[in-house]
Amino acid sequence: MTRRIRKVAVLGSGVMGSGIACHFANIGLEVLLIDIVPKELTADEQAKGYSLETKEVRNRLVNKALQASLKSKPSPIYTQAFANRITTGNFDDDLHYIGDCDWIIEVVVERLDIKKSVFEAVEKHRKPESLVTTNTSGISVEAMIEGRSEDFQKHFCGTHFFNPPRYLQLFEIIPTSKTIHEVLDFLSEYASRFLGKTPVLAKDSPAFIANRIGTFSIMDLFNHVHEYDLSIPEIDKLTGPVIGRAKSATFRTADIVGLDTLVHVANNIKEFTQDESNETFAIPTYLEKMLENKWLGSKTKQGFFKKVVKDGMKKFLSLDFSSLEYVEAPKPKFAVFETTKDIADLNKRLPVLLGDTTKVGEFYRSTFYALFQFASLRIPEISDEIYKVDDAMNAGFGWKQGPFQAWDAVGVEPTLKAMEAKGKKPAAWVYDMLGEGITTFYKVEAGLKYAYDPSSRTHKLIPGQEDRLSLETLRKSNIIWENDDSSIYDLGDGVLNIEFHTKMNTIGAGVLEGLNKAVDMAEAEYQALVVSNEGDHFSAGANVGMIYMLAIEQEWEELDLAVQWFQKTMMRMRYSSIPVVAAPHGMALGGGCELCMHADKVVAHAETYMGLVEFGVGLIPGGGGTKEFALRLSDELQSGDIRTNTFLNRYLSIGQAKVSTSAYEAFDLGYLRSGTDEVIVSRAHHLAYAKKAAMQLVEKGYSYPVKRTDIKVLGKEALGMVYVGADGFTTANYMSEHDKLIAEKLGWVMAGGAISQALTEVTEQYLLDLERKAFLELCSQRKTLERIQSIITKGKILRN
Repeated sequence: MTRRIRKVAVLGSGVMGSGIACHFANIGLEVLLIDIVPKELTADEQAKGYSLETKEVRNRLVNKALQASLKSKPSPIYTQAFANRITTGNFDDDLHYIGDCDWIIEVVVERLDIKKSVFEAVEKHRKPESLVTTNTSGISVEAMIEGRSEDFQKHFCGTHFFNPPRYLQLFEIIPTSKTIHEVLDFLSEYASRFLGKTPVLAKDSPAFIANRIGTFSIMDLFNHVHEYDLSIPEIDKLTGPVIGRAKSATFRTADIVGLDTLVHVANNIKEFTQDESNETFAIPTYLEKMLENKWLGSKTKQGFFKKVVKDGMKKFLSLDFSSLEYVEAPKPKFAVFETTKDIADLNKRLPVLLGDTTKVGEFYRSTFYALFQFASLRIPEISDEIYKVDDAMNAGFGWKQGPFQAWDAVGVEPTLKAMEAKGKKPAAWVYDMLGEGITTFYKVEAGLKYAYDPSSRTHKLIPGQEDRLSLETLRKSNIIWENDDSSIYDLGDGVLNIEFHTKMNTIGAGVLEGLNKAVDMAEAEYQALVVSNEGDHFSAGANVGMIYMLAIEQEWEELDLAVQWFQKTMMRMRYSSIPVVAAPHGMALGGGCELCMHADKVVAHAETYMGLVEFGVGLIPGGGGTKEFALRLSDELQSGDIRTNTFLNRYLSIGQAKVSTSAYEAFDLGYLRSGTDEVIVSRAHHLAYAKKAAMQLVEKGYSYPVKRTDIKVLGKEALGMVYVGADGFTTANYMSEHDKLIAEKLGWVMAGGAISQALTEVTEQYLLDLERKAFLELCSQRKTLERIQSIITKGKILRN
């Protein structure tokens, strides 16, 4: 049969339960969220004359939990309107409604007896063949099916979301001995395509895959920290982005998770495993002392770090391991970072770090060799496939490289003797691999990725690549043009892709050259162009460093030409003989947003944070963004509208530098167009779908667009409102004099200048010229340069 999910029940409304419910609502499903009935009335309920039978009382816990989740930051919901898809209820009154649900997910407290009692109740109401899964993070799923019916057991498994469910991509699927393959295959495909997750099939072993490996990595460091002669801030500096891991690194992550939670996981692993690394999960003395003192991390406002105020200044103190006192440690500084700061490729950076001859290199060798050994020895205990281990760490812990990917980067064979010397001899299958003449865990052939399989002693194709496209695997064979900042790929079927690879994928001369070259090549020999990349972000905008340099040196003619080039490139995206599809993800700010707004179609990943943020650096959008907002405002105006209200709504998106918290919110802010642009939840399918969208535009019969000469502007009608509003806000000290100047410049362009007759029609070029003039005038202002300098040097927005 073809299984479809229309309605989901989530049993348990805690942080995870409410988060999971919100994410199912995000993808358009009807959700039933259930929790227990309170046993006592609150004082407020008593005052209102409620009883324990009152519906508001009976659903109080679930409603309170859901509302707390919806108010939390970052938000679990793409847009607040999606929360209307969630219906709340309680176990006593509403459990029978699960009979209408296609998937029932248990997210109650982590106690086997309670979970089993919930499943006993579920069995009475579920419909045959409906999926039942548990979100347990460590309890054996096999133990949960005892006493259940055959149909229940066949359709039951573990589905472990990571917190927060919207943002972390890992989805561990843990089968029991009775789970049928159809269920596992369905959940893998559904998790990837619909939920936007990375599905990983894990064995029913303690802590499954990601938490087993991740907790080992943390506890190994915790138990050897005295050997490294490094402070907590230094270790966090060494274990963060420089090695492709989260900015919160090790100790800050532990504080965020909660030391009590971390210790609970470590204790469980130690209790239920008997492997060679069992003692690594023992709790060191200093950590036991921290638990006694209730120094649990962020939840108690002190853990490994503590924020204090001294002399009116906020300071972040860190724990000294020897004294267990909080100290102000010096800013970490390591000589090897001077060598690696210009090495963007992690595969090239890691060997340099591990090869360092100072204590930094010794730290890296100790921690990575221990990780390599542990991961190799967990095959096949936690997984039969090594790529699943790496996938789990990539998606669950945000590691750019899992243990086997990192091992490939530093060289498998070259590290063996050093590992043996440190007593970190890896599993026998690693030696077998090398004995077969195979020196890497991964390889790429014909644009497809293969992983080593220890059981067959060969590389095997990683499944699931058939309907996906990855620039990583195409990089060796499909690049047809490149410069230092961009690369053009042949995606096949007449479609090109241009990728940026500058820092934060900012748009400078090299990217503009690449964009123009891509259009030239597509028009000459291909049929369509996609703009996408696989960095953390689509683009953080134009290269403000270049703008600052030209402005500070008063190279006004050169700056004017640079802005013109940017504008002309954006117009080239819009007016070419081939369709251009932008596929943004992560941040698409400033110039990155402007590029998307000039594409024929945008296929945005759901986690796209889009906005025209130039106001924050003392400017207005100068790459066609302000023009485009005026154009879209013209198209939105309807007879009978209060025109100034419509103008103000669009004006404030730029004037307040609004950034969408999801791709869906970008429609509300005017960055994306209803009926034209689309959202996709699956990052794995993103590029393939964008290519398909480009091909569809070709197949429909793409025509060279006609340049717009019919843009209706409001002129003085809107300008008067802008000037009065800006003056009032300045007088009331809500904005500075410089903010007022920027606001007036923005209003001038969006209104089309001081035109007397509202709804006068103007051309795009007219608006672009106004936009560029205002942009250059703001660049000549000292306060704008101070704002740009603050962003460049401190990464902070200056309000002056």
